[in-house]
Amino acid sequence: KAPWGTAGSRRMAARLKRCVVRRRDGPEQHGVAASCLRELRDKACGVLAIDKAREPITLVLAEDGTIVDDEDYFLCLPSNTKFVALAKDEKWSSKSLDSGTSWLSESVDEVDSAAEKWKQLARQLKDDLSNIILMSEEDLQVLIDVPRSDLAGELAQSETKIQVLQDTLQQVLDRREEERQSRQLLQLYLEALKTEDSILSKVAEPEAAPRKEMDVVDTGTSSTDTSATTALSNQVLAALKEKPAPELCLDSQDLELVLKEDAAALASALGWDKQKAAALQEACDQELSKRLKQVQTLHSLRSTSKGKKTLPWGDWPSAKRKK
Repeated sequence: KAPWGTAGSRRMAARLKRCVVRRRDGPEQHGVAASCLRELRDKACGVLAIDKAREPITLVLAEDGTIVDDEDYFLCLPSNTKFVALAKDEKWSSKSLDSGTSWLSESVDEVDSAAEKWKQLARQLKDDLSNIILMSEEDLQVLIDVPRSDLAGELAQSETKIQVLQDTLQQVLDRREEERQSRQLLQLYLEALKTEDSILSKVAEPEAAPRKEMDVVDTGTSSTDTSATTALSNQVLAALKEKPAPELCLDSQDLELVLKEDAAALASALGWDKQKAAALQEACDQELSKRLKQVQTLHSLRSTSKGKKTLPWGDWPSAKRKK
């Protein structure tokens, strides 16, 4: 006959939920069992060695970054749900994704040919179509230029669905170009206003004022030291320096790298002043946040659509590409 304590232990184990926890940027995963959110937080802090000063932590779903702070919601989650533990002042990012966009945290190997590159990009789409949002303009164009039959064979889809996919890729590319043009027009308008204000102020100022203004301009352009070392590739630096609205042409991995750079080092590498470099990082931050929100929305829709693990190919818009 089993001892009385065995039955009690079994009832206790039945109430425990098996979970998997890890840090935002940590590859190590730990399995824990908890009966409630508070217990899960406490155990996560212990196994992940999170300092008490960085508590309270926030638990989010590793799949899409959904914050789990409701006890009933936690109890509804299946066993072995994967969580990311965010310490105080940490934010969820694409590197916290457990699937779909996890390729962002991996180093992208150099490809020897264009054929290998489009196949690598195609595999990313095969894992999750929402990766389209996170791709660079160059990557989008590569997939658009791939022959339909080749892409259909790689993705194991019909050519009709591949046409829909390539139309969608073109639409994403077109929207970024339209946004870039809108920003350029706004920038030209703002510069015109500044020029007009400058002309009016010169008329009102005494004769010594123009020379003083010239001195300010001269000192502002004297800082062009590009000796600072950055983690950015020459290709990314060239895009940041030469392209209008460069945040629109970079993929999300490069946007993250730009955000991690020190503003002063970035300014020095680009030959800009610190204020302009900070404005660029702000624009990159806004673009990355927008893309990640779009991905989270798609993942949430996917999770509520009859438990499908991948976005249905047929749900993408079928509008013809504009010539």
